[in-house]
Amino acid sequence: MNAAATDTAAPAVESLTFEAAMSELEGIVDKLERGDVPLEESIAFYERGEALKARCEALLKNAEMRVEKVRLRGGNAPDAAEPVEAFDDVPF
Repeated sequence: MNAAATDTAAPAVESLTFEAAMSELEGIVDKLERGDVPLEESIAFYERGEALKARCEALLKNAEMRVEKVRLRGGNAPDAAEPVEAFDDVPF
């Protein structure tokens, strides 16, 4: 698959759902980790992967804002930060 094939064969990143973008990104990571993809294809995959990552991050941010909006609409103001409990079994 060359860069031109990647652009024409794959749907536009902006049209993908979170699940579709994440699934495609996982497939790209698998291919790149195997290391059997020619250099030019690797670059095309990497570029597509960066776009998919950005899409997933944007969709997650949007979902977080929607959840926060619903939570605040319910009359709950953000709570003060609570301290994290100390764990004795953590090695650091």
